[in-house]
Amino acid sequence: MIKKLSRSVAKRSPCPVATALDLVGDKWSLLIIRDIGFFARHRNKDFQQGVEGIPSNILANRLKMLLDNRLIRRIPYQSNPLRYEYFLTEAGEDLLPVVKAMAKWGDIHVAGSRMPRRFQ
Repeated sequence: MIKKLSRSVAKRSPCPVATALDLVGDKWSLLIIRDIGFFARHRNKDFQQGVEGIPSNILANRLKMLLDNRLIRRIPYQSNPLRYEYFLTEAGEDLLPVVKAMAKWGDIHVAGSRMPRRFQ
């Protein structure tokens, strides 16, 4: 049985599209999900080296939000200083077909986009 996610963000409406957007509808969250799921990026430096150039303060905020909403989990890989690697939870993995569909849509409908091989 799938356990429903609790939301740490404001609720717009009970519509499933709106509630999903409340969790991952910002500019960065799905890109982080994409990076973990399709490009095996797991560390802060990996996310920051992406072509989108996410600022470190926004990255920290989005990682916390994704952790709080159980879309990702973290595992320490270094103790001094403490550093983490991030991985998708089952709920996060369930977003991968959505990300892939968005990539396909963008490739078809948005000039200048290019479908990465990992999505094909």
